Amino acid sequence: MRARIYQPARNAMQSGQAKTRQWYLDYAPASARNIDPLMGWTSSNDTQTQVRMTFDSKEAAIAYAEEHGLEFVVQEPHRRAPNIRPGGYGENFATSRRAPWTH
Repeated sequence: MRARIYQPARNAMQSGQAKTRQWYLDYAPASARNIDPLMGWTSSNDTQTQVRMTFDSKEAAIAYAEEHGLEFVVQEPHRRAPNIRPGGYGENFATSRRAPWTH
C-alpha cells in the first residue's frame, strides 16, 4: 500500500497559519473510481482513501509508515519567500515614505 506524507499549505483566502503545522499521511487509491450510470455518483471499493492520519512531526509520520510496512513518499512543503517587507496598510500613507505613493 502506498502513502503520501505531506504538510498542507495555508489557505489562500486567509493570512493565518492554522492547520499547517501538522503532517498528514494519506493513502493513495488502490483502484479506480466508478461512476454510477443512474445517479452519476462516484464510488469506490477502496476505503483506505478516506483515511487521513495526523502527526506532530515528519519524523513521527515516517516512523509510523516504516513500522507498518507502508511504501511512502514525503512531499516537502513550499516555504514562503522571505522578501516580504514588514509593515501594514498604514505604511502606504506614512510621512516618512521614501517615494510618493500614487495610483
